[in-house]
Amino acid sequence: MAQYNVNNIMVSSLLSSIRDGTIAIPEIQRPFVWDPTKVRDLIDSLYKGYPVGYIIVWQNPDVKLKDGTISSGQKIIIDGQQRITALTAAIVGLEVVGADYKKKIIKIAFNPKEEKFETCNPAIEKDIQWIADISTVLQPGFDAFSFVNEYCDKNKITDNAEKSSINKVINTLSQIQNNSLGVIDLSSGLDIDSVTDIFIRINSKGKVLSQADFAMSKISSNERYKGDLIRKTIDYFCHLLQNPGDFDTIKNNDSEFANTDEFKAIAWIKDENEDIYKPDYTDLLRVAFTSKFHRGKLADLVSLLSGRDFKTREFKEEIAEQSFKDLKESVLQFVNKTNFQRYLMIVKSTGIIDSSLVRSDNVMNFGYILYLALREKKIDAVIIERAVRRWIVLAILTGRYSGSPESMFNYDITRFVDAADPITYIEQTEAGVLSEAFWSNVLITRLNTAVASSPFYNVYLMAQVKSGDKGFLSEQIDVKSMIEQRGDIHHLFPKQYLINNGIRDKGMYNQIANYVYLQSEINIKVKDTAPNEYMATVLQQCEDKKPVYGGIVDKNELMQNLKANCVPEDFIKMDVKDFNRFLDMRRKLMAAKIKDYYESLK
Repeated sequence: MAQYNVNNIMVSSLLSSIRDGTIAIPEIQRPFVWDPTKVRDLIDSLYKGYPVGYIIVWQNPDVKLKDGTISSGQKIIIDGQQRITALTAAIVGLEVVGADYKKKIIKIAFNPKEEKFETCNPAIEKDIQWIADISTVLQPGFDAFSFVNEYCDKNKITDNAEKSSINKVINTLSQIQNNSLGVIDLSSGLDIDSVTDIFIRINSKGKVLSQADFAMSKISSNERYKGDLIRKTIDYFCHLLQNPGDFDTIKNNDSEFANTDEFKAIAWIKDENEDIYKPDYTDLLRVAFTSKFHRGKLADLVSLLSGRDFKTREFKEEIAEQSFKDLKESVLQFVNKTNFQRYLMIVKSTGIIDSSLVRSDNVMNFGYILYLALREKKIDAVIIERAVRRWIVLAILTGRYSGSPESMFNYDITRFVDAADPITYIEQTEAGVLSEAFWSNVLITRLNTAVASSPFYNVYLMAQVKSGDKGFLSEQIDVKSMIEQRGDIHHLFPKQYLINNGIRDKGMYNQIANYVYLQSEINIKVKDTAPNEYMATVLQQCEDKKPVYGGIVDKNELMQNLKANCVPEDFIKMDVKDFNRFLDMRRKLMAAKIKDYYESLK
């Protein structure tokens, strides 16, 4: 059986198929991101008979209805939504929704004399040589004869040859809807991976079409089971999380959705100002799906929403109906104010008080998956907190969800759900990946890096936050405050001091074991001084109580500060010849602090 068909279809026929539902555009209200000049160029290409690319549609599988009959599957637009929206705006004259969720009209103007298209502007609107909006020419019942006569009169065109030329041009313009678009019609038998591969091979820009994109298209195209509401709930929640100021715009723009329970469920997010976890639609969809369906592959979501029975390989309406019901429930669980904020509280309790401390979206996503799944199992709240807290840190330390997370998500959620006690599975995992060899060898080796965003250094900072540690040589200001206020990370062995003494390799002087949170004013005073020199001054200020570097004037407090910052006591006597030994010593101290921190989470 052919895996696809390639056909040409008239623009008017394509738009008609969308209007009657034969082809489902994923969500007509989704933001239109094309620049108006791209719309102009598209119309110009149609006018000139140039190729304008392909629309890719994917045939949904035929579904067995409850009465035993078969329903032919609807086609979903996989690629080409922006082009179709552009055509709808320019040809039909419908409003589109911009990236700011404000409605706007895109007017494409046309000069019949020059056969030139432009985006409409105030100057063009006043210029009688221009047709300010070509949609007026493209409406059903357009009277070309009257229009040409009126245009010629306005422009004082009396020459018959010129009139004839204008008439020909207008007729050509009015017929652009009859020009063709290429349509690649993909078979329902193709799986998502195959469709993705086809898309990438066809798309000249090599754009990656994600499985989340497929899933979102599938969701929004099914209005029968309120998929459009699910889609809007996801889109609007994620948008408002990033742009809370657009709340009133969305409310006014989509008044129908604003009156739904779904909109009321997400309205609180406009007042949320946390930036630790800001999921996009892919993140939200993945969390909602995995936490509820206990599967990691989004391709499975598409299959379930299509009604696939994984045992019989048939497609059944009741499976599609139940899948949409479950997805709606899980999306609402994700956007629930109490769930979202309690999860963030757990995250903060690990010491993650800033988004810079956890660079892996997948870690944050699975943490929320675990929280929601355990709540659904009605696990005690205290156990949930402990489990989620430990698992987040374990995942960061081991890079558990680096790269593509689907297989590992699937593996972990299955075992968490099947386990009588989530702590049991965590302990089993710890035995394998956080052995004594990890703490005493592997972790120390991984701290040997100059990458400031290293997850291991971030966990070290989390440990400092959790312990309430003060910054290096700081009497009052803690590491937590410095991170929150975007404070500076400085070098214990000053960078310029090392360079002046022959250590010019960035990979050496920028070792994370040489990093410490240090108040800028202290760092400025230290400049390029050797550790044994500036620390001698610090020791002196502990004797005479006259602070020079920071506010510490007590030796016991100084020693506690060194310990909290994993700075060996010998540091006070060190110069450049001790640098490598210092790095080795500090890595071991940092690893020990991280281990103690992790143990405290149990």
